[in-house]
Amino acid sequence: MSKKNQKLSTKLIHAGEKKPLVEGAVSLPIFQSSTFEYTGAKSYHDLKYIRLNNTPNHNVLHQKLAALENAESALVTSSGMAAVSTTLLTFLSPGDHLLCQEVLYGGTYSLITNDFTKMGIQFDFISGDDPNDWEDKLKPETKVIYMETISNPLLRVPDLKGVINFAKSHKLLSLIDNTFASPINFRPAELGFDLSIHSCTKYLNGHSDIVAGAVIGRSNLVDEIRQKLNHLGGTLDPHACFLLHRGLKTLAVRMAWQNTSGFKIAQFLENHPKIDKVNYPGLETHSNYTLAKKYLDGFSGMLSFEIKGEIDEVDKFLNALELPINAPSLGGVETLITRPCRTSHRGLTQEERKKAGISDNLIRLSVGLEDPEDLIQDLEQALEKCG
Repeated sequence: MSKKNQKLSTKLIHAGEKKPLVEGAVSLPIFQSSTFEYTGAKSYHDLKYIRLNNTPNHNVLHQKLAALENAESALVTSSGMAAVSTTLLTFLSPGDHLLCQEVLYGGTYSLITNDFTKMGIQFDFISGDDPNDWEDKLKPETKVIYMETISNPLLRVPDLKGVINFAKSHKLLSLIDNTFASPINFRPAELGFDLSIHSCTKYLNGHSDIVAGAVIGRSNLVDEIRQKLNHLGGTLDPHACFLLHRGLKTLAVRMAWQNTSGFKIAQFLENHPKIDKVNYPGLETHSNYTLAKKYLDGFSGMLSFEIKGEIDEVDKFLNALELPINAPSLGGVETLITRPCRTSHRGLTQEERKKAGISDNLIRLSVGLEDPEDLIQDLEQALEKCG
């Protein structure tokens, strides 16, 4: 059987694994050594050293992650934001211009609007599904177009093929944050994206016990990012590599359950009289439903919604829940719930959030592995306490 033709669930278990097994260990051991014996490396970046992200724990992850998205290469980092910042700083310099989706993860938004402006990097926000907007804001200095497969926290889906065609026609680098979708639901390299970025803290690890990131894509580009990362020092510790390696192996079964549960819960909320709006790309009422159906193999366990009424009704609802944990982050085995205005998008001003469509009433839900009927019952009893 060709490894390239193996199914994703098989690649999750076997891609990149050491053959023969290290001392016969079925689980790859943790190589907790900061440095390794010199074996004739001709480049500084090829020396075996933890900070250079090339220990056996790192290298197995690199091969596995690349295989999952049918890409050429991959690189793990110390966090999702390390992946985002290092990648963008590799390809953007003072005077360059970036086109980026109008609603992004708050950390990425703040990096672009605050830090990049101080570095002399220009940017414009664009609608993910309006190519005319991209053309209008294109500049001679534009180098990169940046999107999220499923946006945080409004769950919008861009015109993904349109982005690639636009990037190629204008010789731009196409980047996409694939965290919310995961390789189970979308593999950017297959469609033609140059690079995808993940916060591995979320679905890829899936157990809420590490912080990690990854960049996946064309090998020549990943090599450039690796050299920048080696200088910036955003290294993933071997023990975190071990935990990510372990977590990845159950991604297919976790994501299948979360795709199904997320859809059931989105349907329940959409039909509840106390809910004003539900954002979930698997619902036919979602503005990007057609794009989501066209490009995605599943819609993930992420959704957001707004409760009717004042802010105190939102807090009353959150406090009445028994199963979901009120906490930031997402993609774990436990269901997490949060108000983006207080967590993921707190760095935005109220005016910026309002412009982006992120109301103070907006609630983001990351569906875990609990039984969806139990979660629905809990959501229902909490909603009964509102209004």
